[in-house]
Amino acid sequence: MKAVVVGAGIAGLTSARALAEAGNDVLVLEATDRPGGKLRAGEVAGVRVDVGAEAMLHRRPEGTALAAALGLPITHPTAATSRVWTRDALRRLPRTVMGAPLDLDDLAATGILSADGLDRARHQAVPHPDGDVSVGDLVAQRYGDEVVDRLVEPLLGGVYAGQARRISARSAAPQLLDLLARDEVTAPAPPTDALPVFASVDGGMWRLPAALEADLHDRPNAEVRYDTPVTAVRRAPTGFVVTTSTGDEAAGLLVLATPAAPTARLLADLAPGAATELEEIAYASVALVTFAFRGDDPGVADALDTGASGFLVPPVDGRRVKASTFSFAKWDWVRDAGEGLLVLRTSLGRFGEESSLQVPDEGLVRASLADLETATGLTAAPVDAVVQRWGGGLPQYWVGHADRVARIRAAVAEVPGLALCGAAYDGVGIPATIGSAQRAVAGLLT
Repeated sequence: MKAVVVGAGIAGLTSARALAEAGNDVLVLEATDRPGGKLRAGEVAGVRVDVGAEAMLHRRPEGTALAAALGLPITHPTAATSRVWTRDALRRLPRTVMGAPLDLDDLAATGILSADGLDRARHQAVPHPDGDVSVGDLVAQRYGDEVVDRLVEPLLGGVYAGQARRISARSAAPQLLDLLARDEVTAPAPPTDALPVFASVDGGMWRLPAALEADLHDRPNAEVRYDTPVTAVRRAPTGFVVTTSTGDEAAGLLVLATPAAPTARLLADLAPGAATELEEIAYASVALVTFAFRGDDPGVADALDTGASGFLVPPVDGRRVKASTFSFAKWDWVRDAGEGLLVLRTSLGRFGEESSLQVPDEGLVRASLADLETATGLTAAPVDAVVQRWGGGLPQYWVGHADRVARIRAAVAEVPGLALCGAAYDGVGIPATIGSAQRAVAGLLT
């Protein structure tokens, strides 16, 4: 059967591979000139690195399993640890679950909370939410507002670029619902032989979509077509007609692996109920600035090579950057590829802060350097800096998101041969997005 997949991000490429393996003739239509979506390679001072997503959860298997099936080598972060830049210092990130502390004595030792904030955290109140609730409200009921402001917000800002008081606990951190309902919140330290939490592909996460594209290229029943935006889809007696900038394509099966807004436009007539729900999913815009510094510049090693893998920034502290990743310290392959250059990146932008990104690239570079100097003491000039903008890049899982997704899927189920997948539904991480694609194809094939 002819299958058309709209979108060549990680979800679209994954679904295309699964459909081709099942014996379908597959055509992938991508509006841009490259595959991968938010997984993209860039060069800074001649060093090829990720300028999009750089890691995936290892304890969820879809990502590493797909990489292994494609013959890609898996790597894990070094022993460097993250910091929180708050209250005018880089402070050790304590053990938490999405910002909910697992050891209050350990939290006290970091100095992240004020004396009043720590006192409130110790006087815990067990929450009993009725239905879905935001992560911020859930944690605040247990530990107080300061834990939300200085721990939950920066962690959610790194994952969703979102706001803790709007992000759904059920969708974004379901483990918190059980954990914080206990009389005593404790968790044993992970065993020394525990699986690493995160993984990447040696050489960069961008290699995963590149390998998927190569896999499809080698299949006689698959094609990926770039610079081909899809403008409309409609039902036909044999399935669907997909209208592109270059003409129509017939399909018996149709997978829309696109963000919520373009998916809603394509479904306006085909599945209007789903389109209406998709229009309500908001997105945040972010920007990444990747720097290369000379490792032998005076002060660079003292400022950066400190055993830290980077830092998170609570929005309450009023900084421009929301996080920085010391890529050279976090990933051995980045340090090796740098050959004496230290590569790091900053992240800017949260939901509702789009105006802060509406400046020239040079403005984002200057703001990042100013915050890096204040946080670490770094004063050296970079060898190179590259800005990558992700406009509308991160879907927001607001309270009620799971119910919304259920309504979307119910509406889509009324259109045989149609499936949706991507980061807008079951998780924004790479494994979750791959799982979304696998679920979509499984539904079509059964």
